Amino acid sequence: MTTYITTPIYYVNAQPHLGHAYTTIVADTYSRFRRISGEDVRFQTGTDEHGDKIAEAADKEDVAPKEYADRISGMFRDTWPILQVEPDNFIRTTDADHIAVVQEILQNVYDKGDIYFDEYSGLYCRGCERFLTEKELVDGNCPDHQQPPQEIAEQNYFFRMSKYQQQLINHIKANPEFITPERYRNEVLSFLSEPLEDLCISRPKTRLTWGIELPFDENFVTYVWFDALINYLTGLGYPDGEKYEKFWPVAEHVIAKDILKPHAIYWPTMLLSMEVPLYKKLHVHGYWNVDNTKMSKSIGNVVRPKELVEAYGIDTLRYFTLREMSFGLDASFSSEAIVSRKNSDLANDLGNLYSRSLAMLQKYCNGVVPAPQQEGGNDKQLAEIAEKMLAAYTKNMETFQFHRGLKAVWELVSYANKYIVTNEPWALAKDEGQRPRLETVLYNLAECLRLLALVLKPVMPETADKMVAGLGIAADDASVNLLAVGGAWNVLNPGTVLQKADPLFPRVDVKQHMGKDEKKSDTSKKEKKKANKSVPANAEGLITFEQFQQVEIRVAEVVAAEKIKKSDRLLKLTVKAPEERTIVAGIAEHYAPEEVVGLQVLIVANLKPAKLMGIPSQGMVLAAKTEVDGETRLVLATVSKPVAVGSTVA
Repeated sequence: MTTYITTPIYYVNAQPHLGHAYTTIVADTYSRFRRISGEDVRFQTGTDEHGDKIAEAADKEDVAPKEYADRISGMFRDTWPILQVEPDNFIRTTDADHIAVVQEILQNVYDKGDIYFDEYSGLYCRGCERFLTEKELVDGNCPDHQQPPQEIAEQNYFFRMSKYQQQLINHIKANPEFITPERYRNEVLSFLSEPLEDLCISRPKTRLTWGIELPFDENFVTYVWFDALINYLTGLGYPDGEKYEKFWPVAEHVIAKDILKPHAIYWPTMLLSMEVPLYKKLHVHGYWNVDNTKMSKSIGNVVRPKELVEAYGIDTLRYFTLREMSFGLDASFSSEAIVSRKNSDLANDLGNLYSRSLAMLQKYCNGVVPAPQQEGGNDKQLAEIAEKMLAAYTKNMETFQFHRGLKAVWELVSYANKYIVTNEPWALAKDEGQRPRLETVLYNLAECLRLLALVLKPVMPETADKMVAGLGIAADDASVNLLAVGGAWNVLNPGTVLQKADPLFPRVDVKQHMGKDEKKSDTSKKEKKKANKSVPANAEGLITFEQFQQVEIRVAEVVAAEKIKKSDRLLKLTVKAPEERTIVAGIAEHYAPEEVVGLQVLIVANLKPAKLMGIPSQGMVLAAKTEVDGETRLVLATVSKPVAVGSTVA
């Protein structure tokens, strides 16, 4: 099995931004997924360097177009390692072999009679670098650039695109997955329901010299799209290269919706004229908006990948973009959204599962993976959810539904965290007769981590490598690199020696990354004022019903817990109630951090915040004092059945 996945080659009139990063992360993730599926993969990206806008941008900086293109292309090439993107080939349209292939194709199409010379008058958009039809305009403006196109009359060469219209329609209808998601397939068919005009594929040198010269007329350069699209063939050594024979039949292109028409209409008709088989699939995604506004240089909300990695980390960015965007639809980026994903999904869910599991394996099994011995409890359910996850993950990754694939993965993460709470390994460890059961539970947790490292490898390669290292598994072991080997339960070898592991995702200080004041509470000013009032007792030490009503007790879920340095009594708890808050609790002598994560506890939610050991505490956890074996012990107040976090105790 083989896979050939490409990004569009990015136009060097601007520096890399979040949109470029997303497209490339998608292609990289898909290529990595196909590799762990055992396939031979070719992944290509690159830069598009000819045309009006490049010449214009270079002129503004008073440099030659090639010098300008070299600099911006270098920025793209340097960005991909920062994002853990690993293409097999980076192509430039100024490469000599690309120029030669473009000219050879132009000559062949011309000799076939599919290119002709004519005079044309039309509406030209410099931003799009193409002629627009009246039907495409919105209030007389280009819909993408919000400016009226310029009316131009000149002689040019034209490609007989209309000649292949019906053939293309037939192919799209006969191959439902040729353009995905379906909405874009329908959009293309709608456009093709009207007569297709021929495509102007040249620019006179009197207007533009920065381009590939037509082999049959030295007075013209080729239109940038007729040049750029051919990169998908050049990068495979077309027409005689071994890679072309091997990979072109399975070619899949990933693009944003703004370049749908060139890829879904220009490119297939060009291929039909060249008598080259059409690519296999075209995958089209939506736009990234920033704080619900489309990214735009003019309004200054363009987000740069390097800045995002510095602020949040490589794998946080990769996970966020793939989890947040439903492929094909638009999505919105904000600091609040990415911090929320990092703290909730990555630090609380995955990070805590990893840290707690390895800590208990070190503590109770001397850092060695035990052999499973005594099945019971919800072991079978954990294995079933793992198998269900693998099926859903594979199906959705194959069809570019990355958000759904990751949702399935997090269902296993969530259940594994509940598995810890349900089985209470710390309690099993206190009874030597429960040793077989303890070792089974801890083996299952280690096996769960191995399986998660395998399926997360395409999405978060750095995190997956850390997990594999902590589990003591060799980096090249098939159980964490191939679905065919590792995609099953009970694969991890007992006796595997664990390694020291650092936390995967340290939690983010929300205020620091928002650059804003702490978010306002939903509680009204009146309620806040009331909440901060003291509750004086009467002469008998009793309080009135009205006074009791001022105490707000809520159900909260502990999502993270850690010991506080220089204190034997205190634990720092992160709870959801339903907002996230920190509570410092004096329970460290009675509970280990891993014992409380996942518990639903009762808290006093409207106490005035106080600092304990320098840590702001936003509430109080309720606990009862009791005698156990002659010793006084604190027992946390919990609920008998799971309820919605934030529920008020009546």
